[in-house]
Parts: sequence; C-alpha cells; structure tokens
Amino acid sequence: MRLLLLSNSSIHGEGYLDWAESEIRPFFSGIQRVVFIPWALDDLDAYARTARERFEKMGIPLTSIHEASDPRTAAGEAEGFFVGGGNTFRLLTKLYVTGTLEVIARRVREGNARYMGSSAGTNMACPTIKTTNDMPIVYPPSFDALGLLPFQINPHYLDPDPNSTHMGETREKRINEYHEMNDTPVVGLREGALIRVNGDEMKLWGRKGARVFRKGEEAVELNPGDVIPNGVRDQGGRGIR
Repeated sequence: MRLLLLSNSSIHGEGYLDWAESEIRPFFSGIQRVVFIPWALDDLDAYARTARERFEKMGIPLTSIHEASDPRTAAGEAEGFFVGGGNTFRLLTKLYVTGTLEVIARRVREGNARYMGSSAGTNMACPTIKTTNDMPIVYPPSFDALGLLPFQINPHYLDPDPNSTHMGETREKRINEYHEMNDTPVVGLREGALIRVNGDEMKLWGRKGARVFRKGEEAVELNPGDVIPNGVRDQGGRGIR
C-alpha cells in the first residue's frame, strides 16, 4: 500500500495544501486518475473546485466522485484517492451509503490505488473513527473505517498548554479516555505533520512531530524522519473488511 496522511490541509498564513506540495507531487507521480472524495463537507461543488484547482497547479488530474453517475464504478477505476477534511461522521456515513468504503479499501490494500487523506480523510484510514475531533452530526452505520492502518490517528493534535485556564479536557486526556475503553495505539499528529506509508515502511514526515500513545504506557515523541515503532504498527483494530 501507498498512503500519504496529512494532519491538516492548510497552515496559518499559507494556501490550501501548500505546506505538503513537495510530498503530494511525487506521491501521485504518473497517476492518471485521482478521485477526490468531498463528502466531509456540505458544499460538494465548491469543495471539489478548490481541490481541482489546487491539483491542477501541481499538474495532477483530479475528478470528484460526487460528479460521477456511479460512485462505486468511479472508485473502482481510480488510481489514486484524495479524501478531504471536514466532518468525519458525515464522510463515513456517505462512504457506507454509497457502498464505496469497501471498494476504496480493496483498491488501496491491493496496491491498485494510492490514498491521500487530510484530517477527516486521515481518520478514515484508521481502523475506526473513534479518535476524530468532530461532533457526531450524523450517525454512521458503524464506526469502522477503512482499516488501512493498524493504529489510530488524532489529527490536529494539540499539546497541553501549561498556562491555559481552560477547564475542558486536553487532547491528551481525551486520548487517555479512549484507552480506558480501547487498546489500539493512537498517534497524535500535530498540524504540519504527515505519515507516509510505502509498503511495510511507515514514517513520520513534515514540519512537526507527533505523540504516540499506548495503553498503560507513557506517551513518546516522534520527530520527522522517525519510523512508526513496531509496538504501534502491529497492534491494529479491525476496520472494514
């Protein structure tokens, strides 16, 4: 499998996907049919237009699955997927309703299509969507996602601020609560960080690092260029099959 999983699509002061362009161009090199999945947002036409214009600037052809007469066929013919951010629950629900979740999972697992996700799209590569930051604005048939990874990701991860007077849970606290009920490791992916998967190789890249959380253990830091450790990559949840 080949995956490119971004914590976020935009960084303050920069344009859409600018920070990750140097990774995106080689990732989709030689690909003739990248299919965009815009279902995490409500205005599909506007979202597809934004993605298409940005990809055209990189010389990468992109079509949107919502414009296809048969989404399953479009997914089954894709050589690459870009699954955009937005609301994870809405995205997963639409993937189930259209029957494209299994198609995408199969294409990517078999090596017939490359998968790029950002934010909610990155959540979708995990076994489940249980570590998303989003509100459940709609109820999907299941929390099981594509299951392309053996671990969970929390995009947009924020470190605790020792000077904050905010009384709500920190992101670290929420992940610890997840581990009170679940065993699968979680990678807290800071904005500006990404995970690149090429076959058996899984590495952290980008401008920022990540925090790795394992049940019953102290969290550890990963820096760009670090390999995702074995204790994380071999303890997966189920995901769609």
